[in-house]
Amino acid sequence: MSLLVVGALHWDVVLRAPRLPREDETLRGSGVTYQFGGKGGNQAVAAARAGAKVSFAGRVGTDDAGMAMRSILDGAGVDVTQLQTGPGASGMSAAIVMDDGGYGAVIVSGENQEFDHDAARLPATCRMVLLQNEMAPGVITAMARKAAEIGADVLLNAAPAQGIGKAELALIGTLIVNRVEGADLLGVTNGALDPAATLQGLQALAPQARIILTLGGDGVVFAEPGGAVRQQPARKVTVQSTHGAGDMFVGNYAAAILGGRTLPQAILTGQSAAASHISQIR
Repeated sequence: MSLLVVGALHWDVVLRAPRLPREDETLRGSGVTYQFGGKGGNQAVAAARAGAKVSFAGRVGTDDAGMAMRSILDGAGVDVTQLQTGPGASGMSAAIVMDDGGYGAVIVSGENQEFDHDAARLPATCRMVLLQNEMAPGVITAMARKAAEIGADVLLNAAPAQGIGKAELALIGTLIVNRVEGADLLGVTNGALDPAATLQGLQALAPQARIILTLGGDGVVFAEPGGAVRQQPARKVTVQSTHGAGDMFVGNYAAAILGGRTLPQAILTGQSAAASHISQIR
């Protein structure tokens, strides 16, 4: 059984700085790296490295960044047969990683927005379709419906959460969000609700879905459809950078579910992978 990841690819410019700059401020940084990114790409690579059989559907340009990202996916063992190529620029992002490990980022979608979901095909062995929200409107609905036609589960990492409504949520089997995305889906200010209340609100929006709310250092709260809210604490590590932690969680969680793990076991697998990731100096 296999996983199809449908999502964005971004060539990341990652800057290290003591904090985010204020408006009109020029701030001295301490380093820069260029690396593979995009939620779809990161999650596909994470799942493949965790042992899942992964295919990727997305879109890049003909530029050097596009060729590099195609090569990285292929090198991780991801099937790139459905990676489309367009004439424009590949997606990119600029991220600032702060001394405390937090970060802020801006994405420029480029060719990601031109992804042709009508041309995408689900592999015959596909059991799960993993989606995010960094591509053009309509992709989530179109790919979820294709998954339903073959009985594949749909996992949505609603990141970013803007523009996702009940119609999309009714098509998915698992919803994964962090506390900011959960608040956005509910239309409330981040921190206005405690984690249990946030999860219960998300259950009302997506009553047929498993709900997983990630809380960083405070762990994870989760529930089966209609079930009670449960919590798993975080593994304590020294944080170097939280950039990409959510994608590590999602990719490893998906691989664990495909490997037959229970919901709590798969969440623990995702937490362990994310904890290891944020403790590394990159």
